[in-house]
Order: sequence, then structure tokens, then C-alpha cells
Amino acid sequence: MISTARVPADKPVRIAFSLNDASDDTPPEDSTPLEFPELDQQLQPLPPCHDSAESMEVFKQHCQIAEEYHEVKKEIALLEQRKKELIAKLDQAEKEKVDAAELVREFEALTEENRTLRLAQSQCVEQLEKLRIQYQKRQGSS
Repeated sequence: MISTARVPADKPVRIAFSLNDASDDTPPEDSTPLEFPELDQQLQPLPPCHDSAESMEVFKQHCQIAEEYHEVKKEIALLEQRKKELIAKLDQAEKEKVDAAELVREFEALTEENRTLRLAQSQCVEQLEKLRIQYQKRQGSS
């Protein structure tokens, strides 16, 4: 039996053997062990002894554990990627918060400057009005 597990295209996991209980005691000729490229060589499932049901069972369990290991590694990679995305979002939010705080400070400074300039303008208008009145008085007395 040949089957494949669902994995990313860059990390195929091929199953090219049969774990079915055969009625005869001869191992299949094309029986090969699972290949788990993401596993260290020392962790690769060893080919079972086809004459031993216990060996076949241990081999099946080893293959299942290897597949679970692969799934956990994929999940860890996805979670690490998600963590990076969330950190980037947090950094962006903090930057925006700092930018917003800076804009608030700038707004307050400009508001104060505007108030000061309006006061100065008002004082200049009063002074101009006084000067006009004085000028008109001089024009009237001459």
C-alpha cells in the first residue's frame, strides 16, 4: 500500500510499505521504511522484522510518533510565525501610540502658541486704535 501524509510541498513524507497483516510470512519485496526527512537520522524508524508482530507494532508506533512529531513541529513553526506577526502588530501599535502622544503634545503647544498670538494680536489692535485716536486728536487740533 502506498499513501502520503498531508505536509508542505517542501517536506514530503512518503509511505511506501504495507502494515497490513499478511497471511503469508514472506515480507513484501517493495517494502521500504518511512522516510521522515525532518527527523535526525538517529530518530528515523528502523525497518521492522516482518516475522515479528511485536516488531511491526513497534514500527507502526514509531511511524505514528514520527508523524505526530512532524505535526507538532509544523504547529510550532506556525505559532512562531504568529508570534512574530503579533510582536510586529504590538510594535506598530506602540509606535502609533507614541506618535499619537507626540501629536497631542504638538497640538497642545500649537494651541498655546495660538492663544499667545491672539492675545498679542488683540493688544496690537488696542494699541493701533489708541494711536489712531491720538492721530485724529492731533489732526483735529492742528
